[in-house]
Amino acid sequence: MTYQLPDPAQFKTKHRDKNTHLIVLQNQAGMQVALTDYGARIVSIIVPNQQGEPTDVVLGFDNIGDYLNAEAKFLGTTVGRYANRIANARFELDGREYLLEKNNGSNCLHGGSDGFHDRVWDRQVSLQHKVDFYYTANDGEGGFPGNLNVHVSYELTDANELKIAYRAVTDQKTVLNLTNHAYFNLHGEGQGEILDHYVRIPSSKYIPTNADQIPLNTGEDVANTPFDFRTETLISDQLDLSNPQQEVAKGFDHSYVVTVGDQEPLATARSASSGIQLEVFSTEPSVHFYTGNHLFGEDTGKAGKAYTPYTGLCFETQHFPNSPNMPEFPSVILDKGQEYQSKTIYKFSLHK
Repeated sequence: MTYQLPDPAQFKTKHRDKNTHLIVLQNQAGMQVALTDYGARIVSIIVPNQQGEPTDVVLGFDNIGDYLNAEAKFLGTTVGRYANRIANARFELDGREYLLEKNNGSNCLHGGSDGFHDRVWDRQVSLQHKVDFYYTANDGEGGFPGNLNVHVSYELTDANELKIAYRAVTDQKTVLNLTNHAYFNLHGEGQGEILDHYVRIPSSKYIPTNADQIPLNTGEDVANTPFDFRTETLISDQLDLSNPQQEVAKGFDHSYVVTVGDQEPLATARSASSGIQLEVFSTEPSVHFYTGNHLFGEDTGKAGKAYTPYTGLCFETQHFPNSPNMPEFPSVILDKGQEYQSKTIYKFSLHK
């Protein structure tokens, strides 16, 4: 399979009266990253495999039209204002109730259908290896309070790290939880399922959920459960759809409690066939592990293959689901004048 970056001309259109573009970053080690200002999202990440062949390791499309019309709306995107689920699409802040869109059963998922993923962000490309995206969400947008200024930067280093930095300020108290929703396939985009990826998540606790995928508590021990990835394990060895938790989610769609510092990987995945390894670092208290259970084949990716269940995996660094309604979790409240800051790194290498 020969991989190449999408044609920037295929990313030129207008959406919500703003022009869309493709931006390409590259480093001295042969790694390339393509992004679009539609959703401030990752389109392609090309790294060499163990044969030295350039390999695209994220799911996505080769034109803007497919993103606009996709069934899978969140491929590679910046997610906000609130990543993951808020139960019953409501929360209270200082005694006032805020009602959100119910776009996931009775829940609000990823900020609603009108979220950051469907916005064209302003962009500033100052260097060959860095791009900054900016977006202002108006007070009441998606049902959330406060005018919110958001800044997301992507920086590609010569160590094959893609560094993502988030900053935000609000003019009134609000809730905020940002993440990136890249789907990875380290065999190469379009090269089958990810169930034979090796994964390590050095966490002793995962968050069990109810039938609506809302947390039941603040964490249960992974020991003697199929959620134990403390030692490197094939996903297929832990996939157990007879397990009540996995049965509801149709696979893995669960948050883990991060116990390592931001200098250690909170998740690692690798492909034995390509040799490509991904390490994820973050300042966030949780990583949400998702195995693409709801990719149902409606979308066709860059390699011309349909995206079916388990053809991509996600490590979404974030705060916990439903935190606005569960004060026992770390706070997601952002006060007026306070600056939100978060960092995540995707580091690629060849497994030795």
